[in-house]
Amino acid sequence: MKIVKIQFTTAGKLYDFNAGDFDLKAGDKVIVETERGKSIATVVVPPIAYEGKDIPEGIKRIIRQAQAEDLATLERNRTREAEAYSFCQAKISERSMEMKLVKVEYLFDGSKAIFYFTADGRIDFRELVKDLAHQFHTRIEMRQIGVRDEAKMVGGIGICGRELCCSSFLRDFAPVSVKMAKEQNLALNPNKISGQCGRLLCCLGYEFETYCALKKGLPKCGKRIQCGAVEGEVVKVDILDGSFTLKTDDDRQVLIRSDEVQPDSIVEKPKKLPKEQEKPRHEQKSEGGSGGNKPRRDKRKDRDKDKDRDKERTDTPPAGKEKS
Repeated sequence: MKIVKIQFTTAGKLYDFNAGDFDLKAGDKVIVETERGKSIATVVVPPIAYEGKDIPEGIKRIIRQAQAEDLATLERNRTREAEAYSFCQAKISERSMEMKLVKVEYLFDGSKAIFYFTADGRIDFRELVKDLAHQFHTRIEMRQIGVRDEAKMVGGIGICGRELCCSSFLRDFAPVSVKMAKEQNLALNPNKISGQCGRLLCCLGYEFETYCALKKGLPKCGKRIQCGAVEGEVVKVDILDGSFTLKTDDDRQVLIRSDEVQPDSIVEKPKKLPKEQEKPRHEQKSEGGSGGNKPRRDKRKDRDKDKDRDKERTDTPPAGKEKS
């Protein structure tokens, strides 16, 4: 069986379909049957032959290659989507609803219109759906999405000057954390590490593993180490160059490359305190010479003294009386 991979939207999820006897190549438009009815899709990966055991279960067959009338239907749907967007936006403003309309999508056969929107919480849009159904005479679906999905649908230009990754080639959203920015020595400025969606940039994860691998043989900035005959504090680390700079006690700066030294030769040393913070020796030692610690009190001797004192009290006769 020849299996082809298709997508319904740019940078959308890939789906496997049986190509049958069709001679398809990347970029061709095809008509397929989905759970929502007939849809038009774009071929991403040309047909590849698979053996019987490797064929996915329940795979569907491509109906036909898109014809001129199919492309005309697609253009009519685009026009209807623009009209539905303008009408819905006007109704949202009229009702002062706290929601943001993102996109309108018509199914290929026009049997349903899907309205994508974002909102901070739950929205009561029952009256809005009645207005839309009365205006367009089709089934209406309101679908709430997140801000990252909004950026993927709308698209735009990122701070790098290129088209957004999510709307051009990134098919799935991977988790991104502030730790990725820290490992790459980036400034933790929200305006510089956040994307159009307001979340952390997806590209922070592209080189994260590479930076972690390169930092394994380098000491951390601020540590005091001894590397061979040189001892000092690490004041600068260049991850990509694979080098670090040591500041010695006589204010010299020594550049050391990690590939020129063995990892075992880098020994971490305790930091030296400034002279004004160092305590004099006579304050560091206590009177007993035990390194500044007070001598421990022997509780057993105290208990023995208490017992002897109680015994003396019982043996002594009361005043004014004599023993017989």
